[in-house]
Amino acid sequence: MTDTGTAANAQGTPTLHVAAQYIKDLSFENPGAPASLVPSGQPKIGIQINVNAKPLREGEFEVELKIDAKAEVQDKLLFAVELSYGGVFRVQNVAQETVHAFVMIECPRMLFPFARQIVADTVRNGGFPPLMIDPVDFVTLYRQRMAQTAPKGPVLAS
Repeated sequence: MTDTGTAANAQGTPTLHVAAQYIKDLSFENPGAPASLVPSGQPKIGIQINVNAKPLREGEFEVELKIDAKAEVQDKLLFAVELSYGGVFRVQNVAQETVHAFVMIECPRMLFPFARQIVADTVRNGGFPPLMIDPVDFVTLYRQRMAQTAPKGPVLAS
């Protein structure tokens, strides 16, 4: 039996390894319970997803997927859930100019199903139907974030 992963790494194939996954912070609020558990109309649900990453050491990154969700009916908060879900990833054989995009797209893509399940279970355990967040296009999320941080207007050279 051969170790194809090691052979592939020796040839320069990009690899991504998950070293750890963990809940950094989890908060659930149900301020109107038990009255909020009785249906009183269709809730308005808002969800925000953010990704942050920081290098830990050479080729190793901590990636944090933050999910904030709120449900309201007639401007009354039914519930709010905030999750900060992290992972430590080892990246090898990725060109330096593409490491940032690779980490900000592929790592949260791997974390998302676990974070989605935690949010769904937390909301369900709070007395509501589980909140099943739709899949996220992390490529589009990355492009939007880069467009927001890109310099505006022409860059002048001296």
